[in-house]
Amino acid sequence: MKSALIVRHVPYEGCAGYRAPIEAAGYALDRIDVTDPAFATADLTAPDLLIVMGGPMGVYDTADHPWIPGEIAALARRLAADRPTLGICLGAQMVAAALGAAVYKGPACEIGFDAIDLTPGIASPLRHVAQVPVLHWHGDTFDLPHGTELLATTARYRQGFRRGSNLLALQFHAEMGEDERFTAWLDYLDCPMHRAGLVAAYRTHGPAAVRAGQAMIAEWLTGLGA
Repeated sequence: MKSALIVRHVPYEGCAGYRAPIEAAGYALDRIDVTDPAFATADLTAPDLLIVMGGPMGVYDTADHPWIPGEIAALARRLAADRPTLGICLGAQMVAAALGAAVYKGPACEIGFDAIDLTPGIASPLRHVAQVPVLHWHGDTFDLPHGTELLATTARYRQGFRRGSNLLALQFHAEMGEDERFTAWLDYLDCPMHRAGLVAAYRTHGPAAVRAGQAMIAEWLTGLGA
């Protein structure tokens, strides 16, 4: 089987709904946490597929998270080799940084379910999530890296880009919608009404978001190396 490695920045942000299409495409999934002492020397170029997940930290939080520069450097080596890579939220920001783009705080947090706007005239696997409310949970953004193609936006933020067929970076969370670990995300919200609204939206929109996200990832995986 082909190998796939998940880089996990926090225990409650795994590949969730994306696991099914990745395994259906013939990949044996493994994971490594950035807090694992072995992460410092892990070869992120070796796996056939690398999935870099989200987290509450920013790429600039190097004082509190000293593993960040090493991860960005390892990603840069993988991307230079054009190895298949999927970045989600913080993972997308890490990819942008590894490609030399600036990553920084945005004007406001974007938290909740909302649809994305696809870039007109560009065909991509993101067509599956068009007009489907998907989970957003971010306050950071990034400049579009040189040599990449912007795939989607919302009113505030860039939401997805790719480089060729082997790199896909997504700011939104179409993998989340049926994962019980979402309760840990809610701990970051101080407002009980906001939490209650998100729980209701998760139950309403989550399953459809996951189905759309799975179709998106399945299509992307079929085009790797094309």
